[in-house]
Amino acid sequence: MLSLENYTPLLMIFGLGVIFSGLFLFMAYAFGPKKPTASKLDVYECGVPSIGTARERFSVKFFLVAMLFLLFDVEVVFLFPWAVLLKSFKEAGMGPAVFWPMFVFLAMLGLGLIYEWRRGGLDWE
Repeated sequence: MLSLENYTPLLMIFGLGVIFSGLFLFMAYAFGPKKPTASKLDVYECGVPSIGTARERFSVKFFLVAMLFLLFDVEVVFLFPWAVLLKSFKEAGMGPAVFWPMFVFLAMLGLGLIYEWRRGGLDWE
């Protein structure tokens, strides 16, 4: 028999998501520009007026740095929970089985960092 008690937290999170989405859509409609003019509809980016078109080419260096940031950001996402739970894994007798795969993961990321450093991928010119 299917029990809904197990799904109550999931349904509550889904309901909150629907409520907040609807609230933000309503606020955008209620407080949005009523009489659109050119200055109201102009793009506002960090207080700097936009120059040129949106089709302007970016340097490949920008995307390389962005990808490196994502790579090492994902590393921290994996590393933090592992570091928090490492002590409990050691107490359960799974220390080496948990330590060495993470060591290999960090070694591969370190080699990637050294490779990018030597190629000049981190130099912002």
